[in-house]
Amino acid sequence: MEAPPSAGLRILLHQHAKERAAAVPLSSHADRDRIISAFKDMLAKDEPPENFALQAVQEAIKPQKQTVLVQDENQLLENALRTLMQELVSSAVQSGQRMMQHGQNGGQIPHLLDIVLYLCENGHVEGGMIFQLLEDLIEISTIKDCKEVFGYIESKQDILGKQELFGRGKLVMLRTCNQLLRRLSKSNDVVFCGRILMFLAHFFPLSERSAVNIKGVFNTSNETKYEKEPPQGVSIDFNFYKTLWSLQELFCNPGPTTLSQPKWQKFSSNLTIVLDTFEAQPLSEDEGKANNLEQEEEVNFSIKYLTSTNLLGLELKDPSFRRHILLQCLILFDYLKAPGKSEKDGPSDIMKEEIKSCEERVKKLLETIPPKGKEFLQSIEHILEREKNWVWWKRDGCQAYEKQPTEKKLIQDRPKKRKKMRLGNKELHNLWTWADKNPDVLTDEKRIRMPSINEYWKPLAEDMDPTAGIEAEYHHKNKKVYCWKGLRFSARQDLESFCRYTDLGIGVEGVVPQELLPPDVRNKLHSKPTEKNKRPKKEEPKLPEPQAVVTPMVEDLEEGEAVFDFDINEPHKQSPDDMESGEAVRSEPEPDIEYTSKS
Repeated sequence: MEAPPSAGLRILLHQHAKERAAAVPLSSHADRDRIISAFKDMLAKDEPPENFALQAVQEAIKPQKQTVLVQDENQLLENALRTLMQELVSSAVQSGQRMMQHGQNGGQIPHLLDIVLYLCENGHVEGGMIFQLLEDLIEISTIKDCKEVFGYIESKQDILGKQELFGRGKLVMLRTCNQLLRRLSKSNDVVFCGRILMFLAHFFPLSERSAVNIKGVFNTSNETKYEKEPPQGVSIDFNFYKTLWSLQELFCNPGPTTLSQPKWQKFSSNLTIVLDTFEAQPLSEDEGKANNLEQEEEVNFSIKYLTSTNLLGLELKDPSFRRHILLQCLILFDYLKAPGKSEKDGPSDIMKEEIKSCEERVKKLLETIPPKGKEFLQSIEHILEREKNWVWWKRDGCQAYEKQPTEKKLIQDRPKKRKKMRLGNKELHNLWTWADKNPDVLTDEKRIRMPSINEYWKPLAEDMDPTAGIEAEYHHKNKKVYCWKGLRFSARQDLESFCRYTDLGIGVEGVVPQELLPPDVRNKLHSKPTEKNKRPKKEEPKLPEPQAVVTPMVEDLEEGEAVFDFDINEPHKQSPDDMESGEAVRSEPEPDIEYTSKS
């Protein structure tokens, strides 16, 4: 009797299993079972992993080192944990429970993952072990269970992103997320796909090249299919229908062929027809409120619009549909005039003018579409402006944002060359050469300048006006610094007023220009007699009255004496002896005396 085909396949698999088992030492199965038994005991404990995890692993494996496992021990532990994970998932499927809620203590699988994550975080086991378990768990789970598993991954994002774990498991996590994205539907699981992409954006750094489309490849598989032949029994403008949906062909793949003249002319003419239709059929505020998505509690979003001819009339009345088409136009224009392109790759001058005119029309339409058209346009312009920064960053080679601090090199036995300075030290040198480096500073209108005399003394002149009613204690003349600066300005610019302050003794009020003073104050101040006029004049010194000339008789002179004439204004000459002895005394002027010698 022949064996059924399934029996032969089972025998063949059993033989292969025996061959694989023969290559493994017999002691490895016993060690794996012992480790699985130890972890099952740990799962029954309702305690934090730090209280028992390390001690239980040491008792189960008996490692060569106390706190760190070697390579063979890590491999043995990983095989045991992956086997235990499969057993727990099978048990959950057989019991009909949700996988992450199956078992005691809120779920055995999350508890097992917490234990392994604690061991990996503290370096007791190999850091990539937790990522391997998560990959196995997602591969054997349904889409509904994958959402719960991914929720656990999101909750442990901060721990998984640590440097000691991220370096060992980033590639495994990237592979896991990409495989999960391939399993999901892009139309039914949009939110879940967005969660995965957001997690990858936070988990990996910005400079990660695997997440950047460096070559700028377009997703040409996102093809929009629409009807090519006009339907029967439907009264619509089929030419406009084809014109509207034919724009998606260029939106899907705006490559170098877009810049060819024939293709651009066709797109430009089709876009003009669509813009003319939108302008001829503007939406009212009531239509905008009726289709306002913000007022609805639960809205199911879709990444593509339906292209049926029966829905064209309703779609044209939908403000979100119009915004969708116009926003695609702005993205295309922004791509065509993206910075960094060479003249060969960029559009021609005629295309630039057409792009500019079409862009202005699109922005005006977006501004008029209710509700909140202006706010929507401002948000889109802000996003597109920020997008230019990413374009430059990608074209510069995706350089890392974080820069490591450079180590300062110590230069030994090398005297520093002293920089030549025009003045004594660095500060004075910079101050002296600052005007040379900034030649326009002297002509700057906002530059601080020396005020004129009238401008500076104007506050004091207002204080002197009696009609202003300013109390004396608040006058500017009480401010010593103000008066001192004003006197310096007057000494430089108005010397006549400064002389009234110094010579005539009027006070600081006398320095104020007369044209700033009220008439009564000016007359009172400048007609007031000064202290100099009040002072008595000094008496001029009187000359002594001339006295009679005494002429001695010749008989009174002895022989040999002569008669000398002395001028009253001639100073008395001192003898050399008197000058040397220091006893010289200034002689008083004497009256004229005439001496006559004997005949």
